[in-house]
Amino acid sequence: MVISRFRLILRNLFFFLLHPGLVAFLIPYLIAGENLFVSIAGPILFHHFLGVLIFIAGILILLLCIWRFIIDGKGTLSPLDPTRRLVTTGLYRITRNPMYVGVILILLGEFVILSKGLLFLYTLIIFAVFHFFIIFWEEPRLWRDFGAAYEEYKAQTRRWI
Repeated sequence: MVISRFRLILRNLFFFLLHPGLVAFLIPYLIAGENLFVSIAGPILFHHFLGVLIFIAGILILLLCIWRFIIDGKGTLSPLDPTRRLVTTGLYRITRNPMYVGVILILLGEFVILSKGLLFLYTLIIFAVFHFFIIFWEEPRLWRDFGAAYEEYKAQTRRWI
């Protein structure tokens, strides 16, 4: 049990670095052309503080969701290694897609901190990609994997907040 949970944690760490790591950290870094927190030169302004709060909220949401996938779902955040059980607890009681909400908050936090219009455009594009991915790939897969349980969950819980 402990070994299998440890392996599951390692798989989640790998997929965290691969998926959100790429989308929410590496690509924004390349777009901004500068380190997110080192780039704040001069006095720390209100929008820097606000951006950091939004960024941290996104990270916390993402980590809570990953933990929920480990504990309840017995799987990972990756579509390549999905959960074995339908996760409807924790933040998943509020929205069917809190992990995506977390990533969008991370991206919005980065935009607010750096005030780079390209980061905001990137965030909008990523939201659209997430939305269509959920509708055309993830929701049909969840229905195939979990059937009536997913339909009931879907009827009770919004896709987005």
